[in-house]
Amino acid sequence: MLLRAAGLSRSTFYYQRKARSTGDKDAALKTRIRQIYDHHRGRYGYRRITAALKQAGETVNHKTVQRLMKSLGLRSLVRRKRYRSYRGSVGRIAPNLLDRQFQAQRPNQKWVTDITEFSVNGQKLYLSPVMDLYNGEIVAYQTGKRPVLSLVIDMMHKALTRLEPADKPQLHSDQGWHYQHPAYRRLLKERTLIQSMSRKGNCLDNAAMESFFGTLKAEYFYLNRFETLEQLQRGLDHYIHYYNHERIKLTLKGLSPVQYRTQALDAS
Repeated sequence: MLLRAAGLSRSTFYYQRKARSTGDKDAALKTRIRQIYDHHRGRYGYRRITAALKQAGETVNHKTVQRLMKSLGLRSLVRRKRYRSYRGSVGRIAPNLLDRQFQAQRPNQKWVTDITEFSVNGQKLYLSPVMDLYNGEIVAYQTGKRPVLSLVIDMMHKALTRLEPADKPQLHSDQGWHYQHPAYRRLLKERTLIQSMSRKGNCLDNAAMESFFGTLKAEYFYLNRFETLEQLQRGLDHYIHYYNHERIKLTLKGLSPVQYRTQALDAS
């Protein structure tokens, strides 16, 4: 009688009742998406969240994740600029042997390095890392309040401890004065590392390192407030560990750099 009075069919009534009892069919997936988004502090967009879900055994289409993130108001928080250490020709300029060939077939075959600058309340902090192009892993890094030669030399000593006797990676940088310095070149020569340099004023020749700096600043530095350089320094330690061990890369089959290297070593 009520259905006739309301002008509704029985099927419409039962469909609506079922829909209400079921609730939001995507509620559980939305919860998992938000958990991944919050865990990575807004650094993941829909592609990486899709990869993380699939890694956890969830079968889901990236378009579904994109739609649900939009409905939740979630989007990747992002992007950047850079310190330049070029002072002209103050030492030896190495040829551009890397030549934008940013792929490596094995660990410790090709490394890249550079320096970037952070500013906190008028004070500066400098970061000097080495990246392995095989998996994008930060092999070693050093921070300091001044961009002095020891910043780069200390970093290189840390990086060299990661090498086996047979490893002789090509090490690419820009033409910054640190990399032209005789002490730096002598250190590379002692371990028979092959030096390569970008062409003058061409940041694209070291695009892999530039990309890391952009990601670091977009995902960490610009999303946080710092009172002291020491606070930033501790945060950089935490982020670089996260970047190496947790942050998945789509180019590494949805694995983090350390996971990818470990899996490759286990397979061999």
